[in-house]
Order: sequence, then C-alpha cells, then structure tokens
Amino acid sequence: MEKSLELEFVNEQGKAVRIVIDNPIEPVNAQHVSSVMDTIIAANIFTSNGGDFVGKQGARLLQRDVAEVSLT
Repeated sequence: MEKSLELEFVNEQGKAVRIVIDNPIEPVNAQHVSSVMDTIIAANIFTSNGGDFVGKQGARLLQRDVAEVSLT
C-alpha cells in the first residue's frame, strides 16, 4: 500500500496549496508535522500562483492500494 503525507497551506489569496511527501515516516507525529509546516511558512521557501504561503490549513495521511490487472 502506498502512503503519502499531504500538507495543506493557505496562500496570500486565501487559496489552498498542497505539498505531498511520499513514503512518510510512521507513525506520523502531528506536533512534528505542525512544527515543520510553521518552519516552511517562516522560511518562505515556497510560493504559489496565489502568492506566498501564509498559514496552515491541515495535513492528511493518504493511503492508496494499487493492484495490477493482468491483461490477456
């Protein structure tokens, strides 16, 4: 099963912007994730079409189960 961590920020225009991290370390520590998001905002290292990241909206651990289909 593939897993990813989705960090959702708010930009200067109030729109959601997502950063996806593949294969995150588990278990995911909510306090650590929040701290990292604060660091990203404070360092101003990312920008979007709607401007800089100005706030946190949320974070989600996504799981995706992929099964190959054999074609004959």
